[in-house]
Amino acid sequence: MKKILNLALATALVMALLAGCGSESATTPAASSAAGTSSSASTPTEQTSSVTGTVTASGSSALLPLAQAGADAFSKENPDCSVTVNGGGSGTGLKQVADGSVDIGNSDVFAEQKLDASVAAGLVDHQVCTITMAPIVNKDLGVTNLTKQQLIDIFTAKTTNWKDVGGPDLEILLVTRPTSSGTRALFKTWALDGAEEASNQSLETDDSGTLLQTVQQNKGAIGYVALSYLVNNSDVQSVSIDGVAPTLENTYNGTYLVWGFEHMYTKGEGSDAAQAFIKFMMSDDFAPSIEAMGYGASSKMSTQAVSTHNK
Repeated sequence: MKKILNLALATALVMALLAGCGSESATTPAASSAAGTSSSASTPTEQTSSVTGTVTASGSSALLPLAQAGADAFSKENPDCSVTVNGGGSGTGLKQVADGSVDIGNSDVFAEQKLDASVAAGLVDHQVCTITMAPIVNKDLGVTNLTKQQLIDIFTAKTTNWKDVGGPDLEILLVTRPTSSGTRALFKTWALDGAEEASNQSLETDDSGTLLQTVQQNKGAIGYVALSYLVNNSDVQSVSIDGVAPTLENTYNGTYLVWGFEHMYTKGEGSDAAQAFIKFMMSDDFAPSIEAMGYGASSKMSTQAVSTHNK
C-alpha cells in the first residue's frame, strides 16, 4: 500500500512538473512577442520624429538655388515643417532677419558689411559653403579672357567698346547688381579691387537669373554671376581673369580670388525649426549636393586661399 502511494505521489509530481513546463513554454513566446512589439513600436517613433513649424528665409540670389534645393530635401524628411526661401539680395536678407521679418537671412558677405555693427552683433553666422563669382559675356562675343585691369576699366565705363580689349567693334553693355547685392560686393572687392561700378550707365537687376538671361540675349553684354548658375549652362561664356578660369579647383587652390563664404544668419540662435534646417544644410547627407550644384565645400579651401581673403 505504501509503495502504491509513493508511486501515485511520484506520478502526480511528474505531471505537475510537465504542466509547469508546458505553461512556461506557452507563455514565454507571448511575452517575448509583447516585448518585441514594444521595441518595434518605439523604434519607428524615434526614426520618424520630424521637425514641425515653419521656416522663412530671404536674401542672396547666389545662394538661392542651393537653399531651395535644401528646402525641398529637408521638407521631404520633415513633411510637417514648411520652408520658404526667397531672394532679394544679401542686404535685404540681412535687414529682414535683423528686424524679425524672416527666420534666416542669406548673405554672400559678412553682416558687418551691410548692417550697423550694433545690429550685426545680434545675428549668428552659419557659414554653409563657399561661392565663386564669374564674369560672363554673351557666348557669341568671342572674348574668353580679360586682365583684371581690363575688367576694372569695363565696369567703371572707362572702356566702352569691345574692340579695345580684343573683341569686335561693339558697344559694351554692363549688366550689374544693385548696391544691396552681396554678389556685387564680392565682385567689387575681389575682381575690381574695390572700384565702384558705373551703375548709372548699366542695367541693374536684383536677380542673378535675370542677369544671366540678359547677357544671353545681348551680344555686347557683360555681367557676373555665381558659379552655381553656370552648372550645365552653355548659354553664356564665363571669362577668365589674368588667364585663371573661374572653377572650383582654382578657387580651392587659391589661384582664383573672386569667391566668398555663403552665410545663413539667424537672429540670436533662431527658432528650433530654423536651427534644424541650417543643420541639415551643413550635414554630411546634403554635402554631395553642394559641389554638384557649383558651390564649394569650406573644408576643401586651401590655407593659401583662406589666408589671402583674411588679409
